[in-house]
Amino acid sequence: MTTRKNSGTTTAPAKRQRSASSGSASERRDHLVKLAAELFARKGFQATTVREIANEAGILSGSLYHHFDSKETIVDEVLSTFLDDLLARYRAALDSGSDPRAVLEEMVRIGFSTLEPHRSAITVMQNDWNYLRQFERFNYLVKAEEEVEEIWVSQIKAGQAAGLLRADVDPKLTYRMIRDTIWVAVRWFRPGGRLNTATLAEHYITVLFDGLATGDRVTHHG
Repeated sequence: MTTRKNSGTTTAPAKRQRSASSGSASERRDHLVKLAAELFARKGFQATTVREIANEAGILSGSLYHHFDSKETIVDEVLSTFLDDLLARYRAALDSGSDPRAVLEEMVRIGFSTLEPHRSAITVMQNDWNYLRQFERFNYLVKAEEEVEEIWVSQIKAGQAAGLLRADVDPKLTYRMIRDTIWVAVRWFRPGGRLNTATLAEHYITVLFDGLATGDRVTHHG
């Protein structure tokens, strides 16, 4: 729509129109990212082609390039969005001032709560990690992994120092067991099923901190 210079018409309608158009383009882009993420999770990043993403979206391959210059750019957005969200929430848990055990419990809840909104990203991280980390543009994956490990390990050590956690367990090994339990759950957890992520988190917290056995601990030798 054009506006004549001396017509007395204000430019506000044109601004609103551009804003709406921009919003629509942003929504379309987000939709494409979501579709691509689901394909990456289902087929694997390497096996998924730009044509398949375009077909899934009902557009021509060339149209996809109006939004992204490559499928690497798409998966970049999928993974960075997940990691930014995860790390921001972990840092907030650290800044809460709670004791180390309470922080660890909250981080377990945070981890499980990502299984639904970031399901595709977590699956891609598991399936395509070794391939993606070869490329310089994905260096942030390793840096994020290192930061996450440092957050967990430091809290486990702090809990041990405060007498809240057992001193005879290895902090790094403990973190890796916790990490694998949470993220591997994406392979079997089904949204809308009998259990939700909050229930899963509370169950895991109970097992993690209270264990399975009752009474005094007995060591069995083979």
